[in-house]
Amino acid sequence: MLHSFTRNHNDLSTEAGFQFEFFCDCCGNGVKSTFVESTTYGQKSKSERFGRMASGIGSLLGGKANDLGWALERGSDIINNKFGGESPQWRKEYEQAFDEAQEEVKPEFRKCPACNKWVCEDCWNEDEGLCTECAPREASYVAQAHSRAMQRNIDEAAETATVWKGSIESRTTVCPSCGKPSGNGKFCNHCGAPLGMNKCPSCGASVAQGLKFCGECGSPMNAKNVCPECGYENEPSMKFCGTQRQY
Repeated sequence: MLHSFTRNHNDLSTEAGFQFEFFCDCCGNGVKSTFVESTTYGQKSKSERFGRMASGIGSLLGGKANDLGWALERGSDIINNKFGGESPQWRKEYEQAFDEAQEEVKPEFRKCPACNKWVCEDCWNEDEGLCTECAPREASYVAQAHSRAMQRNIDEAAETATVWKGSIESRTTVCPSCGKPSGNGKFCNHCGAPLGMNKCPSCGASVAQGLKFCGECGSPMNAKNVCPECGYENEPSMKFCGTQRQY
């Protein structure tokens, strides 16, 4: 079994040749080795061409020549299996290529003496002689600490900040006349009906248009405001009679 000097590597090899990619143990960036052509693959290609040629000659001559072609092609299959991906020759060549690939890419990495990780140049602190996980660069660490402190300050300020200063009151959102969304104005956007708040004739609380009872005291909104002296029917919100000046 092959052992990589880094914790992770990728085998990019094919039957035609060998190539490997080794990854930084910190950030995961990879470095590929140079592609090395397999010598056994070249021999395999030659044997395949020879087998096909012999098979063609046998089909033309027939009889014994055809038998000879079959034997040669059969021999070609045996050679292919011998020099295929599972052959001892190919395996030896593969392992040698893996060792050479590691020696090729090792100069692109540094081994941290504290954690024994192999890291790329981006993850190496040259001043401290350690990887950036064991010894973060001062400038980067200060910037990160500053950013974290700023986020904490913003969160703390947001907890106590007043983000809305409007008054909380009931508003008519559906027009009592047409039943459609009325908008935020004083009149309905669809039919133009007034959307002002009514006042309860009993307690004077603001009541949305269309409601039949006051939400504060429960009195009916259509109760008549009749003067006890003259019997004149005043507006529900009037505190004094319009004819007798008393109520």
